[in-house]
Amino acid sequence: MYYDDKIDSLRDIFGSDDLQLQEGHLLVGEKSYPIVDDVIILLDPEQYPAALQARLAVNSGAVQNREEFAGDIQYTFGEEWKTYNKVLPEHEREFNEYFDIVDISSLEKARVCDLGCGIGRWAHFLHNRVGEMLLVDFSEAIFEARRNLADADNVLFFMADLKCLPFRDDFADFLYCLGVLHHLPTPALQEVRMLSRYAPQLLIYLYYALDNRGRHFRLLLAAVSMLRKQLSRVHGTAVRKLITEVILWLAYLPCIAVGHLLAPLGLNRHVPLYEGYHGKSLSRIRQDVYDRFFTRIEQRFSRAQIRRLDDTFRGVIISDGIPYWHFLCRR
Repeated sequence: MYYDDKIDSLRDIFGSDDLQLQEGHLLVGEKSYPIVDDVIILLDPEQYPAALQARLAVNSGAVQNREEFAGDIQYTFGEEWKTYNKVLPEHEREFNEYFDIVDISSLEKARVCDLGCGIGRWAHFLHNRVGEMLLVDFSEAIFEARRNLADADNVLFFMADLKCLPFRDDFADFLYCLGVLHHLPTPALQEVRMLSRYAPQLLIYLYYALDNRGRHFRLLLAAVSMLRKQLSRVHGTAVRKLITEVILWLAYLPCIAVGHLLAPLGLNRHVPLYEGYHGKSLSRIRQDVYDRFFTRIEQRFSRAQIRRLDDTFRGVIISDGIPYWHFLCRR
């Protein structure tokens, strides 16, 4: 089995010597976690996506504590990453943008956790530069991540809810959570504080409150937010794809074109969407359109709000570069 040579790592991650592998299961104390396609399933059975429930012949009804676990968000991101499941060459540029405030060379022997990993696009560029990686996602995207990292031998894969990980404190040396916490049904900054128990350094990305933009950006966001809340109720795959194409061609691409026209005058920064999307492929923009318009929950934060995390961390470094805002917390 894939985890035969990773028993010591698993014991350390769970903080338990009472751990053993059986065919198709990981036993930790009295808990038994299924292993499906090399992914260790840590969710409670009632939290399983529908396809996984069918595969494991589980029918456990509605999710308990609904306010703590957003099943519709799990569904949306599972569908998104099954649709846009390829790691693209341009993802490397984005990886470098996110990690501009991280000394990657210091992670050479570290255990790194990618929390909310999606298809593993950031781990794809990092796993061979660190000692060991844990990839965690609560949706079916984790199976896409396993496929995208099929050649990696230093990666462990978990389907889990980041709000109730059964891991020991400080199980990782470095943890990053990029574009995840602002979609939770609980306050994202408080979740950052909670994650401090798991690693001494955290790299986080949260949607910005357009606090470094003009007023017209914020007015546009208000209108977009109203539309997003309506579209998030649409669940049909074909309809979502159609809506994605309409928004791509009628909103994103025209804004990018206007930005190109105004670039010689130095006015392109005032054009919504231009800075984040110029030079990107249609496939990459489609994925972000889907991401942005079919998600019910979206929290946004200013630099000033993020700086208040210094009540928990001894250092909070906020990058001045895109994407806004990503920041490094040191405990």
